Amino acid sequence: MKILSLLKNFILTLFLFLNLAVVAAGKTTVESCNRTVTFDESPKKAISNDVNLTEMMLVLGLADRMVGYTGISGWKTLDEEMRAGVKELPELSQKYPSKEVLVGADADFFFAGWNYGMKVGGEVTPETLEPFGIKVYELTESCIHIMNKSKANMEDMYNDLLNLGRIFDVQDKAAEIVENYRSKISELTKNINAADPLRVFVYDSGEDTPFTAGYYAMPTALIEASGGINIMNDFKKSWGTVTWEEVIDRNPEVIVIVNYGNVTAEQKREFMISNPAFAELDAVKNDRFVTLEYVEATPGPRNIKAIKKLSEAFWSN
Repeated sequence: MKILSLLKNFILTLFLFLNLAVVAAGKTTVESCNRTVTFDESPKKAISNDVNLTEMMLVLGLADRMVGYTGISGWKTLDEEMRAGVKELPELSQKYPSKEVLVGADADFFFAGWNYGMKVGGEVTPETLEPFGIKVYELTESCIHIMNKSKANMEDMYNDLLNLGRIFDVQDKAAEIVENYRSKISELTKNINAADPLRVFVYDSGEDTPFTAGYYAMPTALIEASGGINIMNDFKKSWGTVTWEEVIDRNPEVIVIVNYGNVTAEQKREFMISNPAFAELDAVKNDRFVTLEYVEATPGPRNIKAIKKLSEAFWSN
């Protein structure tokens, strides 16, 4: 009888364990910056902020799980490819959304980042949205604003796609996309000799002082993948302002212009070419400028096109 009782207790314990395992298996847990976020089910009413994050959602085929997007038309324009992808979705806010906008859309998920729709100490954060049942996944590149992280690299973007794949239960598609991107970059860069990298400056905006990409910003990863080195590689920020004196001292061989906003890429190029202070820069003397669209210079699917554009511009001469 004692053996039967022990066996019965063992079977009951095993049954309870298996049931708990099934419940646990229904949950998805991902790391988002310095937080662990658990999803009991895949989001059904997602919102993404900014053009590059929205395109990550689209490339994974998640438009039908979205109720809208935010933060694009206030600063940028959609190209034909993006317009087609979001044509059924409303833009809920032209710039950063308010908490009321997200709650009013009955959202259950917000894909954003620090300075990509959220600000540290701002109205919209993972903590302020939690009481309304809105889960937040943060863009990996942006984590530097709230924690320590490694230098920007392509793995940041891959990590976001793979995590979105897990969150929305499209893991296989995400893995296939990432593998395809790795293969394309390997093919694009196979003949690059990185032993003597080109000195590259990223010119985002600003005339009195230049706003540029630093150690933690995606252009640093794109430039390195293409056989160059960001001359502001020791600028331990994501994006920020430096001085023109620093740029002149480091004498870039190529200038990458980020195109968005009211000042066009051609106007930025003309400003540098016509300014006597920059006349002796190698990039200016040799007229070596490359334009990246905002969506190419920030983490997202267009990073592959950006590497193709950069590597061809760096090494075609």
